[in-house]
Amino acid sequence: MKLIAIADTHGFHRSLEIPEGDVLIHAGDLTRHGTLDDVKEFNDFLSTLPHPHKIVIAGNHDFCFEKDQKACEELLTNCIYLQDLDVIIDGVKFYGSPWQPWFYDWAFNLQRGPEIRAKWELIPEDTDVLITHGPPYGIGDLTFQKDHAGCEDLLEIVMRIKPKVHIFGHIHEGYGITTHEITTFINASSYNHNSQTINKPMVYELENQIQ
Repeated sequence: MKLIAIADTHGFHRSLEIPEGDVLIHAGDLTRHGTLDDVKEFNDFLSTLPHPHKIVIAGNHDFCFEKDQKACEELLTNCIYLQDLDVIIDGVKFYGSPWQPWFYDWAFNLQRGPEIRAKWELIPEDTDVLITHGPPYGIGDLTFQKDHAGCEDLLEIVMRIKPKVHIFGHIHEGYGITTHEITTFINASSYNHNSQTINKPMVYELENQIQ
């Protein structure tokens, strides 16, 4: 199964050259202004892509998903939207969650500690592909201020569950791939640090071959 991962497109998804694959994954921040019009335009874009399966989660810019999840889901007719839910595709379990540690009072913010950990405890133990908007602590989370913006509790849960791959975004400058024992970590942020959508989509083969 070939996974194509993108994140943090912020409304500029049409500028990306997205390769073909079996499952397209967007790890949040798909909108520019967090409006229903943004969601509708993104859904129209998805209809032009050939991938048999498309999975989307929200991010901290996607305010409309936090304010009116039902309205957004009704607009997303060309993908599977996951918000603290899982879906099984060809025997592979995908789980998606939009939350991240408190960050300037944006969407899907929770306080570090018990509040956000309660969300991570919902992740099934048999998850194969974990999709979150924010990174785990210490992996693809280093900002230009040299701060680790990732979540300690998420890291602990991921290390316990050991999914085959963990896909996220949020920290644009953290774009890249990190491998650790069983799990491959992919920061798929499409925006670079200059707020230009020039980072290429990530391609991941579940046979552990990465391009």
